Amino acid sequence: MAGNDLGTLLGGLLGGGGSGGSGSGSGSGNILGALLGALGGARGSGGGDSLGGLLDLLAKSGLAEQKDSWVGTGANRSVTGAQIQQALPDDTLQQVAERTGVSPDEAASELAQVLPGAVDKLTPGGQVPASLEELARQQSL
Repeated sequence: MAGNDLGTLLGGLLGGGGSGGSGSGSGSGNILGALLGALGGARGSGGGDSLGGLLDLLAKSGLAEQKDSWVGTGANRSVTGAQIQQALPDDTLQQVAERTGVSPDEAASELAQVLPGAVDKLTPGGQVPASLEELARQQSL
């Protein structure tokens, strides 16, 4: 439920379809919604701070320079699927894979492709929004 809502929200924010089920790459909102939903559920949070939680998790997993480049206003540094697999808890990646209908390896690869641009778009001006809902509200004004 929360993953679907986040997928729709993220699809709208990122300019992609948040509702498709098949095809890798075209449903960036789906994979990100699944990730943020899994992280929000795992942390017991309401999902509003799951973007911040994801960024903290990446930084603590050795991807601080990449994360900083995505949030900042300069060029975005890339990551690999293997780096994403190392950064995310196994159960979180498994949940993302199940929610999106792909293997954990495919989910990690898709996230590696989508995260740099998505985080860049979700952190306008180099600031992490208080919540994704607040960002959506600002974008619709």
